[in-house]
Amino acid sequence: MTRTTPERPADIEAQFPELSQNRRTSTRLHPRQGSPTPHESSVAGPFLWPASEPWPMCTAPHSKGTGHLLADVRRERRILDAAWRRDPQNGPSETELETLAGFKAGVHAPNVSDGDPIPLLAVAQLFTRDIQDLAGPEGYDLLQVLWCPFEAHGPDHTIDVVLKWRRSTNVTDTLPGNPEPVVVGRKECVPNTCVLHPERIVEHEYAGLLSEELQESIELWEEELLDAEEDSASVGSYSSYAEYEAAAGGETSERDEVTYQHDLSIPPGWKTGGFASWHLTDPAPVTCSCGTAMRPLLTIHDREWDNGTLSWVPLEDRDTAHTPGANVPTGVYLGRGLMQIFTCPTDPTHPHRLNFQ
Repeated sequence: MTRTTPERPADIEAQFPELSQNRRTSTRLHPRQGSPTPHESSVAGPFLWPASEPWPMCTAPHSKGTGHLLADVRRERRILDAAWRRDPQNGPSETELETLAGFKAGVHAPNVSDGDPIPLLAVAQLFTRDIQDLAGPEGYDLLQVLWCPFEAHGPDHTIDVVLKWRRSTNVTDTLPGNPEPVVVGRKECVPNTCVLHPERIVEHEYAGLLSEELQESIELWEEELLDAEEDSASVGSYSSYAEYEAAAGGETSERDEVTYQHDLSIPPGWKTGGFASWHLTDPAPVTCSCGTAMRPLLTIHDREWDNGTLSWVPLEDRDTAHTPGANVPTGVYLGRGLMQIFTCPTDPTHPHRLNFQ
């Protein structure tokens, strides 16, 4: 099934023509749980990996036998998914809750020492034929993303991400399956297997990186828009918007307001290209070792939408938008919900950089 982003609630470039200089295309990946093949773009699906090529391993010294069993993580998710589908109001039964209580972190692989190599997890496989905004080395049509599922790397103790570009036509004899570690550090480092429904859209620069004059103009426009909405809502038997809101039981909330940040600039969810979001930190330059300003290659978001970004819910998901788990198909949560992988536009093979929001 395709996924279609609804038309934006306002034509922001019509309001502010100068924003045409602050637009880029991006591709929303729209991952949804499924069963992809090695020849398809996917999240955590089987990789098109040469049988003769060694699988990437984590050799950094850190605890590798203590954490969660990967098999338990997947079984827990299957139980929860089935329970919520069966009973959207109450979820798991008492018997299922007892089973889930047994899936605990601990020393599950005592024979694995801190210095032993463990396979990296397959995270994403992206073909350029599916994703126009995937910028890689010339002649390469496939990006494969892997990471170590332990947040124990570098001074900030984050995951270690590996990017592998390749020419898919060179892969003939493929690996029968993705090698995997027995134990993972945190359940939210494990992506669910998903098929992708790529959709190219237009987005606009993060508000904090626009000119001060433009930021002020947008803020004034938002205030005027809200005032107009409040005036409209107060018409009738209500003497004020506050009275109307109280009578509505709080149904009208901030998330219903149209704002540049939530509705008109950068979409939620997994995407390639576009702009970076800096909603938890001040904007910061991301510079390659060669001195070039880097651009977002892949954005990994914990959710496809929330109460603040409902305008981005694809048309095909409107009926199930509030179903438990519908907006978190991949099960991944990094940083405070968002990780951005930056690469060099001059040479994508230069070392990438990560940013967490």
